[in-house]
Amino acid sequence: MRKPPVHISFLNAFRGVFVMIKTERNFQIELMAFFINLFLIFYLQLSGTDAALILIVSFAVLSAEIFNTAIERICDIIQPDFDKRIGFIKDIAAGAVVLMAIVSVIVGILVYWKYIFI
Repeated sequence: MRKPPVHISFLNAFRGVFVMIKTERNFQIELMAFFINLFLIFYLQLSGTDAALILIVSFAVLSAEIFNTAIERICDIIQPDFDKRIGFIKDIAAGAVVLMAIVSVIVGILVYWKYIFI
């Protein structure tokens, strides 16, 4: 099978992001947090390094959510009925998102602390 042209591959990838925005509640919440962070980066005039840290952890959370959703959808295709093993796999994938969200909150506190309280 031939690979599609590069611009088609990018369109497909962005379509995946838009599907996440339209259908996944957690992704929508995390995207709102991203936009709040984007506002704070400009409002508080974060340094380049601090802004980069916030952007990295924000995109890491969004990416983790996309991977989690992909894993859950694959599991649903493989085993549509309840299965403890599939539930365990889904829990592990969700756990990765939770860990990334926790570290992003910690990074946010460490970065924003000096702009808000000092």
